[in-house]
Amino acid sequence: MTLPKTVAEILQDHVVYELDCIDRVYLNVYQPKLVYPSGVVGFFKGHRGMPFVSGALMDPISKDFVRSIHRFIEEGDLDLVHFQKGERKDDIAQGYLAEHDGSDAILFVGRAQEKARVYRTEKRVNPVTGAAYPWLVSATALPNHFYFYGFDSDFGPFFMKFGTFFPYTAKLCFNGHHYAQCQAAKAGIDFEALDNGFLSCAEPARLQRICDNLSAAKIDAFCRKWLSRLPHPFTAADRRAGYR
Repeated sequence: MTLPKTVAEILQDHVVYELDCIDRVYLNVYQPKLVYPSGVVGFFKGHRGMPFVSGALMDPISKDFVRSIHRFIEEGDLDLVHFQKGERKDDIAQGYLAEHDGSDAILFVGRAQEKARVYRTEKRVNPVTGAAYPWLVSATALPNHFYFYGFDSDFGPFFMKFGTFFPYTAKLCFNGHHYAQCQAAKAGIDFEALDNGFLSCAEPARLQRICDNLSAAKIDAFCRKWLSRLPHPFTAADRRAGYR
């Protein structure tokens, strides 16, 4: 009687080498002080010196931020792509990447309406005095989000997505395999790349060390590098006060 081979047994005859590497990484980028309503009160009253907290104070920040994004697009002569529902954003990015030379650059900016957690003020009434007063609440909305699709010479293709409502949370997405490909090319390691991995490598041990050395500190430096280059919702004074 002959037992059928398992998938592992079949694959072991065809595996040339094994590589442990982080795959796609999708990170939340946010200001910890603004996660809670009390922190938002501290931002406007304690830091900016406002007598009250209201959505009316958030609106000018949002408008300035959006204006700075459009100015960034215009000055960089970039395309603004309006993402459609059901459209694969990565397919659009591939078209821009195919013509790119591998240097640090933002390739295009995308825009889409997406659900986000935001803060709003609602009117409440004091049951004793009958006086109305504003109250800060957490809510959801569908603001525009701007996607900055770029290429980093150390990390490869990436995008950073910003919401345009306070507190302007963001997402950073990159692929660890692309990081390894960029580093291997810089190190002079001969390899054949797949879209999401490696088909072959002349020095797999060196390549594995590259993958192992992708640390939180390197990812943090990569994130902050592009935060310093892209439009930012918080002023220099805000950032000096720790709102970064």
